Amino acid sequence: MADAFVSFAVQKLGDFLIHEVSLRKSLRDEIRWLRNELLFMQSFLIDAEQKQSGDQRIQQWVFEINSIANDAVAILETYNFEAGKGASRLKVCACICWKEKKYYSVAKEIQSLKQQIIDISRKRETYGITNINNNNAGEGTSNQVTTLRRTTSYVDDQDYTFVGFQDAVQTLLAQLLKSEPRRKVVSIYGKGGLGKTNLARKLYTSPNIASSFPTRAWICVSQDYNTMDLLKTIIKSIQGCTNETLNLLERMTEGDLEIYLRDLLKERKYLVVVDDVWQYEAWESLKRAFPDSKNGSRVIITTRKENVAERADDRGFVHKLRFLSQEESWDLFRRKLLDVRAMVPEMESLAKEMVENCRGLPLAIVVLSGLLSHKKGLNEWQKVKDCLWKDIEEDSFHEISSILSLSYNDLSATLKKCFLYFGIFPEDQVVEADNIIRLWMAEGFIVPRGEERMEDVAEGFLNELISRSLVQVAQTFWERVTECRVHDLLRDLAIQKALEVNFFDIYDPRKHSISSSCIRHAIHSQGERYLSLDLSNLKLRSIMFFNRDFCNVFQHIDVFRHLYVLYLDIKEGGVIPDAIGSLYHLKLLSLRGIDNLPSSIGNLKNLQTLVIVNEDGSFCQLPPNTANLINLRHLVAPYSEPLVRISKLTSLQVVDGVACDQWKDVDPVDLVNLRELSMHYINKSYSLKNISSLKNLSTLRLSGEYGNSSPFPSLEFVNCCEKLQKLWLDGGVEKLPVFPNSITMMVFIDSKLMEDPMPILGMLPNLRNLELLVGAYEGKEIMCSDNSFSQLEFLRLYDLENLETWHLATSAMPLIKSLAISRCPKLKEIPEKMKDVKRIS
Repeated sequence: MADAFVSFAVQKLGDFLIHEVSLRKSLRDEIRWLRNELLFMQSFLIDAEQKQSGDQRIQQWVFEINSIANDAVAILETYNFEAGKGASRLKVCACICWKEKKYYSVAKEIQSLKQQIIDISRKRETYGITNINNNNAGEGTSNQVTTLRRTTSYVDDQDYTFVGFQDAVQTLLAQLLKSEPRRKVVSIYGKGGLGKTNLARKLYTSPNIASSFPTRAWICVSQDYNTMDLLKTIIKSIQGCTNETLNLLERMTEGDLEIYLRDLLKERKYLVVVDDVWQYEAWESLKRAFPDSKNGSRVIITTRKENVAERADDRGFVHKLRFLSQEESWDLFRRKLLDVRAMVPEMESLAKEMVENCRGLPLAIVVLSGLLSHKKGLNEWQKVKDCLWKDIEEDSFHEISSILSLSYNDLSATLKKCFLYFGIFPEDQVVEADNIIRLWMAEGFIVPRGEERMEDVAEGFLNELISRSLVQVAQTFWERVTECRVHDLLRDLAIQKALEVNFFDIYDPRKHSISSSCIRHAIHSQGERYLSLDLSNLKLRSIMFFNRDFCNVFQHIDVFRHLYVLYLDIKEGGVIPDAIGSLYHLKLLSLRGIDNLPSSIGNLKNLQTLVIVNEDGSFCQLPPNTANLINLRHLVAPYSEPLVRISKLTSLQVVDGVACDQWKDVDPVDLVNLRELSMHYINKSYSLKNISSLKNLSTLRLSGEYGNSSPFPSLEFVNCCEKLQKLWLDGGVEKLPVFPNSITMMVFIDSKLMEDPMPILGMLPNLRNLELLVGAYEGKEIMCSDNSFSQLEFLRLYDLENLETWHLATSAMPLIKSLAISRCPKLKEIPEKMKDVKRIS
């Protein structure tokens, strides 16, 4: 895994030698020596990483190389930043003197690294680390990434989970929908990896459940729970995250929250899922907030502990989740295998032995299937079986641990880092796909290949982790994974492996300690105590706060001068100091609840991603200097004042949060890399014509002003966006424009169309996904004529109150796969042809 860090350092050292033509010869020779030595060391890292799990000395050797690579990059980037500042403010003579001083400083630091490299070389010989020059290691991963990104669809990904559990679904649905007025607890318990959470999610999203329980909420408890946070989560999921609600919750004690939630639920028929309960006391601390109003309300609890399930409700229903039978296990394995046809009889025989060894545990089976999907031929499968049997004989931690470890060890160095990063997030947290992709990019894990964008390469890596069942799909939209998660057992594996290689550490407030060797720190609670540690001599690359009760991190910001990632999921209301501008290595800055950024933000020339999240929907103020962020690729911030000179940001790939008439004064012709644009609070007076200049735009989301009946301005410009594939329109549309033939996905919300849109939309030759939602169409009938919607695979009709009749010609929608219709009360019937199409909620 250190291999990728060393590659990055070698590249940086090479670039420095090319660009700094005036370097003294002695310094140039030192840097060239360091670069060549790191390149040489790189060839030994594969062997070292294979040996390190059983030898702490080799673990330390790998860590030391990693540290040198990181230090080398930090030295050069600090020099480059200071040189840029110096050149801009000094006269020529002074600038020469300044450069001499900086060269001397760099030379001293390089000399120190050189001595460390010499020491490391001696240790390599002592530890018996050889140059195995395995040029094929991890290549299978790289070659498959592009294919996986382009061809894998996860819309039906969850279906496999319920092999063998259909009976459990029906039994539990009957208990939840039973005409029994008292509030009842339904408990599901069983071993980790059996699928308790997936089963609960299947119940929670069932159409029958959704229609029977108007109020639903889901919380994850986990081992380190905070009762106040759990109560707040339920309240926010019911009431929404308005500014008023958030301010109210901040002032409440635990007792206040309990009473408030109880009052909120008193008149409602509700279903609450309390997922992953480890201790009976956790349920005890919550249950008083769930009133019994004798209206048929229900609570679902999932737990690994039988005593928790049994004690939750004396008159409740307890379901023990069973292991799969051999037949069900084999069925599940085959469903998850990427290419069943390539499995010859000899391979099938091997696979059946391995599946039998999974003892009916679904998680073990799907991970094994994911691993074998990336192994070609009988010999490769035999090697997996041999490794599996060897580990099981030597390791008493049963089969599941061996299978998970084997699958992890099969990853390339880059994919290992990508997987380990999931362990940084709190247990049970759902992670946005865009979020993890941007973090990987900021860390330098993603190297573009040819013309392919870094974002696309990273998405391919995520899809491979999903195809290996190391990461689970939580949500999809527009044929992309938008949210994901890792199973608790896989998160435990990630944390264990991360600590072995000093990849990251999570602050432990009970011990008041965190590893000083790790260059990434995660803080899940008690941030104030973490900052009381001596952090001054640590060269941290990433710091991630997941602590909503804390907002004072900014007082200590200058301690973190070497950061690449600053991720602050903290209490709203913090004020960012000017010192943020000194974090000049920063590539990702993610903030919560910020109204203003200081002008020093313009110093962050390496910044790739700026994200500001305001739960209450408020806007932030972006200073004019934001236009100096020349490497910015992702600007995700709700801003209401135009960003002057936004066209200077030619690296931009994503702009999300524009809530102003930005485009009338902008010449966006220079934004040649912009792929995604999201604009909000649009009214009819805005001018959107300039969007037509964004020739590479592939995704466009437009939303009108909330509560304002004013329609969008003219949308005729969209026909000039020749690469536009995905279009989201949330607001009034007076007249449908001519759409480009490139469109594949469309969503209309509250569009108030009076004329049937189907004749126009049905002629789009590449349209695969169409959704008409919440008053998108106000007419009484829709007509889909012969040969229309030739490529459509998914159609959703939701909350079309006036729709009465749907005419569907025989040859229309020949490729339709799934259909969702709800809250269309006047629709008499669906066409005969659609009655056999899969219905989804």
